[in-house]
Amino acid sequence: MTSRYTYDKGLREIRQGILRMGALVEQSVYDSVHSLLNLDTATASRVIMGDDAIDKLYLEIEDKCIKLVATQQPIAKDLRIIMTGIKILINLERMADYTVDIARATMELSQYPINVRPLQYIQKMGSIVHKMVKDGLDSYVHSDVEKAGIMCQMDDQVDHLFSGAFKEHLEFIQGDPSIAVQSTYSLFVGRYLERIADHATNIGEEVIYIATGERKELN
Repeated sequence: MTSRYTYDKGLREIRQGILRMGALVEQSVYDSVHSLLNLDTATASRVIMGDDAIDKLYLEIEDKCIKLVATQQPIAKDLRIIMTGIKILINLERMADYTVDIARATMELSQYPINVRPLQYIQKMGSIVHKMVKDGLDSYVHSDVEKAGIMCQMDDQVDHLFSGAFKEHLEFIQGDPSIAVQSTYSLFVGRYLERIADHATNIGEEVIYIATGERKELN
């Protein structure tokens, strides 16, 4: 009884830690896009500095996962919950890294006059990606397979927007070579958002795996 209580307590702590980290990452996604669209270097700086707290939390939760496996030796579904938890942590940590990249792009772009039109697709992508991260975490909290599946399908919208933006950027550069630097940074941001969406999709796949025991490639 004591062993099971200790195990359940450890699982709750891991779950709560993942949700804490997820909330920080979700906010970082929102703030990084906001900083770019508004050339808000103060917010961009907060995103960059906040990455240390996310990394620290990642290591703490990962350590709890490893210790729980080592001391409780879980099997079957219990082990699946812990191992998928580690994978979700990895995806969240990588999302946070991309938000830092977006924030750094804000710092660079703040030095140039911005052509607003190339940033329009970033606003659309950012909105979808933020919702994907939020819905992915919600589906994890509630073990909601349906919500996880719907969220994963949104990745196609992000890919479509980025593909169209790439073509549009080539046209911008050909028409006005002077905006090549700004346009290139903007395109990088689109790529970072696309990768965040991919990691959100990975989380959705892990939620489905926890609930069903079946692997589904949705990315």
